[in-house]
Amino acid sequence: MTLTAHTVPMLSDNYAWLLRDDATGALAFVDPADAEAAAAAVDAHGGKLDLILLTHHHDDHIAGADALRRRYGAKIVGAAADAHRLPRLDIAVAEGDRVTFSTYEGQVIDTPGHTVGHISYFFPDGPILFCGDTMFSLGCGRMFEGTAEQFFASFRKIAALPPQTLICAGHEYTQSNARFALSVDPDNSRLRAKAAEVDRMRAAGQQTLPVRLADELMVNPYLLAQDAPSFGRLRSMKDSFKG
Repeated sequence: MTLTAHTVPMLSDNYAWLLRDDATGALAFVDPADAEAAAAAVDAHGGKLDLILLTHHHDDHIAGADALRRRYGAKIVGAAADAHRLPRLDIAVAEGDRVTFSTYEGQVIDTPGHTVGHISYFFPDGPILFCGDTMFSLGCGRMFEGTAEQFFASFRKIAALPPQTLICAGHEYTQSNARFALSVDPDNSRLRAKAAEVDRMRAAGQQTLPVRLADELMVNPYLLAQDAPSFGRLRSMKDSFKG
């Protein structure tokens, strides 16, 4: 396939994502917090931006969107339910809607938990999932607005995607997530191996994202949670974890 996702580091530990159709050169940006960093990436890949996809309203995911729209004429896509706290939307979407990018279609998935209006974008032809702050490698986002039931349901939706799906999350939190995951699942040999690999990568200055869903299904404690109460307890434990 010609659909590729490129990591664009922003701020202290954010990742925005540049989606590119390598056959046509079409570009889309997911969660651009820093307009200048995003513009540098766009210009390096051809200088034409078609879409800006927003997962949720937090400033470290949307702050650069309006400036990019002015610079490139790109259309901003975001959750209709969150339109009141997003930049002005050119395309307002909800679960089940399709987003056309070049010759591809992305599917909008409602993934509340971190915020109540959080959405994710799934491109089956990757397959690639842009999940913002819903899921990280070995972790999940803080439960600022949603409930454990909502968050657990969001993770069940992600777990049902094709195992080869590339997970493109919004932050480089993998190393700290690994320490917590080991504290609650110390006998998981795959998790121990993953944590050691992450330590090596970070020591070498390497990024740990994206990751494959198939790997996360065996090591991410929130994907391994059996029910919403268990999910909620894990998130509460992580909030106070000092390891």
